[in-house]
Amino acid sequence: MPKRSILVTGSSGMIGSALVEQLLDAGHDVHGIDLRPNRWSNRVDNVTKECNLLEGNELSHLPKDIEIVVHLAANARVHRLVQNPRKARDNFEMTYNLLEYIRESDINGVIFGSSREVYGNGKNIVYTETDTHIDECESPYTASKVGGEALLKSYHQCYDIDVSILRFSNVYGRYDISDRVIPLFIAQAADNQNLTVYGEQKVLDFTHLDDCVNGIDQVIDQFNKAKGEIFNIASGTGSSLVEVAEKISERLSDDPSITVENNRTGEVARYIADITKAEKVLGYEPAYMLSDGLETAIDWYMQNDQYFDNILDR
Repeated sequence: MPKRSILVTGSSGMIGSALVEQLLDAGHDVHGIDLRPNRWSNRVDNVTKECNLLEGNELSHLPKDIEIVVHLAANARVHRLVQNPRKARDNFEMTYNLLEYIRESDINGVIFGSSREVYGNGKNIVYTETDTHIDECESPYTASKVGGEALLKSYHQCYDIDVSILRFSNVYGRYDISDRVIPLFIAQAADNQNLTVYGEQKVLDFTHLDDCVNGIDQVIDQFNKAKGEIFNIASGTGSSLVEVAEKISERLSDDPSITVENNRTGEVARYIADITKAEKVLGYEPAYMLSDGLETAIDWYMQNDQYFDNILDR
């Protein structure tokens, strides 16, 4: 793999932390930016600069000799952005400010971390990269990702910036102390609390963190093939949310209790990624089925149970 100069936004987040670790291990020249220091790794923190992407003037202090920017920074909780749509506007503004830095710095390549939310609640269960329709836009978060993808496409057309768009799906594993469903279920089950599933028929594609990071790494490594393309980076298999709750409860709870309620406003109810394109073009191959991935995630959280209060209090 050629050594590259890479900037990662959101480098203190879940995916960003693991990605920067892997890129450093491979010998790349890595620069990270985030609103806050990295709590998981001194190595990542040492290359992370605190920067607010909403403040365009702060980006003028970033390095100019970057080959590829990986844009992961975003407000990413769908339900939270339904409650506070201003955070969705922030996502769009961050992407705009970053693209202006890229344009003014003559950087040629950008990888955008998008979401399976762009597929909406259509008639399909399995979705290929061409199955996006703006009429299926379910939430402000979805709109921020659809808009972000469109903005990147426009910068490619107008300024000849090479773009690759990656659509992630329910990434889980270490380094996540948000109230996303898997960390929340693990914290609740470990505390013998009731687990609430929103959507009895909800089936989603859960992607282990290492598979997600490997997918990004393969795009960086093969950027000449990946530029101009959109890829689903996911597991390619679906699991019901009830099944996820049951697996976690059986492992951790003395008295498992699961409540099922209606799907919440703005949330996608049925999604499985078709990863054929990523397999063929990139050689992408997920290593984790949900059962194995949950075991590694549960082990990590139980070793870091001091963060359960952070998860439960959100």
